[in-house]
Amino acid sequence: MSLQETGILARIRALLPGGGDLIDDCGALPPAPEGQRALVTTDLMEEGQHFRRDWHPPELLATKLLQVNLSDLDASGAVPFGYTLTLALGPEVAEAWLEAFLRGLAAASTETGVRVLGGDTVGRPSGLGLGLTAFGFATRWLRRDGLRPGDRIFVDQPLGASLRGLRKLMAGQRWDPAHPDPDLAAHLAPRPRLGLGVRLAGMPEVHACLDLSDGLSRDLRNLAEASGLSIAVDPAVDEDALRGGEDYARCFGTDLPQSDLEARLGHPLIEVGQALARRESPLFAYDGGSLRPLPDLSFDHFGHP
Repeated sequence: MSLQETGILARIRALLPGGGDLIDDCGALPPAPEGQRALVTTDLMEEGQHFRRDWHPPELLATKLLQVNLSDLDASGAVPFGYTLTLALGPEVAEAWLEAFLRGLAAASTETGVRVLGGDTVGRPSGLGLGLTAFGFATRWLRRDGLRPGDRIFVDQPLGASLRGLRKLMAGQRWDPAHPDPDLAAHLAPRPRLGLGVRLAGMPEVHACLDLSDGLSRDLRNLAEASGLSIAVDPAVDEDALRGGEDYARCFGTDLPQSDLEARLGHPLIEVGQALARRESPLFAYDGGSLRPLPDLSFDHFGHP
């Protein structure tokens, strides 16, 4: 790559919303509005573990990097305002690739109303590492540890599209912007329903929420363990939904009827489980008549191919 750090920073300053303010060693966080608190989330995406450059167009990868962080904030009830960006670049990363990535990040930042607040760039022997830390303000921090026995658990979109997209990529299909495949789009450039989490946080009958990123069998387990309960998975949930990750749906527990929720939120929901008093396992498969412990079927970040 012909660009040096000064050149990379110049393009960041020129392209990204807020980039023109990056003139010092540190950036400034705005004070939280009265009655709100600041929340923070971070994600690292590593080439070979989370993405492949030959599969993932740079502008879509930039959009995904931002959206998955904003999805975490939204599921916690926060409105995002900015982020820091870290780029670890090997010498084979082309200048044109980086330019397309930054332009994609700029477009996604403008669309979602956030700005870059700082970050870092570093060289590495090979490959690409991307880090983004996002900040937001929340009136109510909608956590994952508030689930109550009897709560029904819903998601705001069908699950499994990202897994289907990954399978298509592994089978040789590639992204074609002239004929966008919805499963590939779900994997390469997810579009979480940002703003829904803030609305859920405004409903006291919604007791817990998280962002679905690792697959339902992992994330429901996380929800159950954080709340000290167990969860029975709805019989209609299929294996792709249990195994597949990177759906970036709002997954939340409430004692409100589904019809009331849908009327208030304005779109359909899918029930995926029900909270139970704690039993011998955090997660159970329910076949309509009996319960059996359900293992974790999801992606392991520390596993080996």
